[in-house]
Amino acid sequence: MNSKNLANWMSWKRRINALWLTLALGTYLGGSVFGQVAGTSPQPDPVLPLDSVLTQIEARNSLLRPYASRAAAARAYSEGARSWMAPMVGVGTFMAPYPMQMVMDDRDRGYGMVSVEQDIPNPFKQRANQVFQQSKAGVEEAGRGVMANQLRADAKTLYYEWLVLEKRRAVLSENRRILQTMKKLADIRYPYNQGSLGNVYKAEGRLYELDNMVTMTDADIERKRIGLNTLMNVPKINAFRIDTSYRPAPPSAALPSLEDIGTRRSDILKMDRQILSMQAGIEAQKAERRPGFRVRFDHMQPFAGTKSMMPTQFTLMGMISIPVVPWASRMYKAEIKGMQLDIQAMRDEREGMLNMTQGMVAQMLTDLGNMRTQLDNYERRVMPTLRKMYDTQLIAYEQNKAELPVVIDAWETLNMTQMDYLTRLGDYYRMIVQYEKELEK
Repeated sequence: MNSKNLANWMSWKRRINALWLTLALGTYLGGSVFGQVAGTSPQPDPVLPLDSVLTQIEARNSLLRPYASRAAAARAYSEGARSWMAPMVGVGTFMAPYPMQMVMDDRDRGYGMVSVEQDIPNPFKQRANQVFQQSKAGVEEAGRGVMANQLRADAKTLYYEWLVLEKRRAVLSENRRILQTMKKLADIRYPYNQGSLGNVYKAEGRLYELDNMVTMTDADIERKRIGLNTLMNVPKINAFRIDTSYRPAPPSAALPSLEDIGTRRSDILKMDRQILSMQAGIEAQKAERRPGFRVRFDHMQPFAGTKSMMPTQFTLMGMISIPVVPWASRMYKAEIKGMQLDIQAMRDEREGMLNMTQGMVAQMLTDLGNMRTQLDNYERRVMPTLRKMYDTQLIAYEQNKAELPVVIDAWETLNMTQMDYLTRLGDYYRMIVQYEKELEK
C-alpha cells in the first residue's frame, strides 16, 4: 500500500470512528435532553386496560339503554292486564209509542230509561294475560346480552389490533435506526470510492418508504382510538393509551359441551325466554275458555207521572259468556295450535344453533392451534435466523467485504418477515375474539 492510499485509508477510518462517536454522543445527549424535557412536559395520556374499556362500554354505551326501557315498558303494560273495562251508561225510552198515535191510557205513554252496564273480567284470564305481558320483559333483557356480547367483541378487536400496531411501530422505529446507520455509512464511503451514489439513493429511498409506513401506522392507531372512544361513548378526541403488555389468554383446548354453550350464549338464552313467553301466551289463550261476566241495571220512570198510579221499575241482569261453543272456540284453539308449532320450530332452531356453534368452536380451536404453532416458529426460528443473516451482512459491509444492496436485501427480507409475522399475529388475535364471542367469555 503506497503512502497516498494509506493516508486515504487512515482518513476514512478516522471518519468512521468520528461517526460512531457522534452517534454515541447524540444518543447520550439526546437521552439526557429528552429526560429534561420529559420532566417539564404535560402528563402522559392515561393507560386504559382492556377491562376498564369493557366496563365503560357496559355502563355508558347508548345501544344498551333501550333494552332496559323496553323491559320496563313490558312490565308497565302488564299492570294494565288487571284492569276492568269502562262502564257503559245509556239514556232512552222503553215501550214508548211512536209520535202522532192515539194513546188510550196514560199507562201506554211508556217509560224513560237509564241503563248502566259493566263487564266483569274473569280473574284467571287477567292473571294469565299479566304473566304473558311480564314474560316479554325477560326477552328484552336477554336481548341486551346479545348486543353487549357484540360490543365486547368489537372492543376487543380494536384493542388487539392496536396492540399489533404498537408492535409494528416498534419494528418501524428499529428499521429507521438501521436505515439511518446504513445511509450514513454510505455517505462516508462514497467520497472515497468505497460505494456508489446509487447505494446512497437506495438507502434514502427506503427511508422515505419507511416514513410512509410510519404515517399509515399512526393513522391506523388513531382510528382504533376513535373507535374505542365511540364504543365507550366519550368524546372522540379523548386521548389515552393501551396496555401494551397485555396478551390475550390462549383458549382451552377442551371442546365445550352443548349444555355449556347453551348456558353461556345470550342468543340461546334469549330464545329460551321467547319460548317461555310463548308458553305463557298459550296459557293466556287457554284462559279464554273461561267465561266472562256482565251486569246490567235499568231504571225506568213512567212518562205519565204519578197520576197514572204506575210504579217506577228496574231491571237487574247478570250475564255469562259461553266461549266453549264451537263458533267461538275456533279462534283461541287456532291461536294455541299456532303457538305450539312456533315453539317447536324455535326448539329445533335452538338445537341447530347449538350444534353449529359447537362445530364452529371445534374448527376455531384447530385453527388457533395451527396459528399458534406458526407464530412460535416465526418467533423461535424464522426471525432469529434472518436477523443473524442480516447481522452477518452488516458486519461484512462494515468490514468492506459486502456491498450496501446486499445488506439492504437482507434487511428487506427480515423486515418483510417481521411484517408477515405481525399480520399473522393480528389474524390470531381476531380468531381469539371470534372464539370468545361464540362462547361469550
